[in-house]
Amino acid sequence: MSRIWVPDLDSPSYFVAVAAVDLGLFKQEGVDVEFVYKATDGPELMRDGKLEFIGGPAYAATRAFPGWKGVKLLCALSQYSYWFLALRSDINAKRGDLSALKGLRISAAESWPKMSLRYMLVDAGLDLERDNIQIVPPPPAYGDKGYQARNGIDSITQNTADAFWGNGMRLALGESLGIAKLHIDLRRGDGPPSARYYNFPALTASQQFIDKHPDAAAASVRAIVKAQKILKADPSIATEVGKRLFPADEAELIAGLIARDAPFYDAEISRAAVDGLMKFAKGAGLINQAVPYEELVATQLSPLWRA
Repeated sequence: MSRIWVPDLDSPSYFVAVAAVDLGLFKQEGVDVEFVYKATDGPELMRDGKLEFIGGPAYAATRAFPGWKGVKLLCALSQYSYWFLALRSDINAKRGDLSALKGLRISAAESWPKMSLRYMLVDAGLDLERDNIQIVPPPPAYGDKGYQARNGIDSITQNTADAFWGNGMRLALGESLGIAKLHIDLRRGDGPPSARYYNFPALTASQQFIDKHPDAAAASVRAIVKAQKILKADPSIATEVGKRLFPADEAELIAGLIARDAPFYDAEISRAAVDGLMKFAKGAGLINQAVPYEELVATQLSPLWRA
């Protein structure tokens, strides 16, 4: 049995990988896969040979594989940066106005979300100290699978933050309750000019796994492409998956989020996407020098992206 780690199980950003497992698409391709729940150490598990796949940020593995040495990106789960910033609903600010963030407390999980938020703010010309912007930690994960989507609205209702940063489910929950409103959507053009290319969700595997099990690596890409096609054709299928895996309020929202994101479901990893990722990874201190496209991407699997 192979194992996959998805950092936020209830995130629409990584939902293609979640659906590919839950709908049995990996199994149809001859690869039995199970989730690793409530774990924060996916990259380290992969390094130790206890994990076969990561369905998450394209830069995720760098924490345990410096410079991506020893891992490859197999395919994209979807295209472009997928981060959102939501404001407390009673804050009077024009969408996309980054100057409106001055003086606010923004909730963002430690490590990757906090890192990406800080990078975006600096890229936009803001200075946390000068502009009195505080990045504060959210409440802990909840539930038997380590859910995190309510953390944003909990930060607002507990008055520890005025805004929150994270995935689309966080925003959707805040909007559905009238607590928060969309302010920044990187994927759709908000934020600094280069923001769409900071990151993308990807399926990652170790080079050792790819070399030892090339057929399984190829099968995993076929499973992801199948999931993308199924969800694009009928986003309501996401509700079935959500009811099995998510809290009830999140399960009710997931189909709408998938319908919104479906146009970006494409397994291709473009050179432009990798160039943007390298710029972000260097700027955020994840790498010292850019990694060539052919060293980062399992290019032998690229014909399967359009299968």
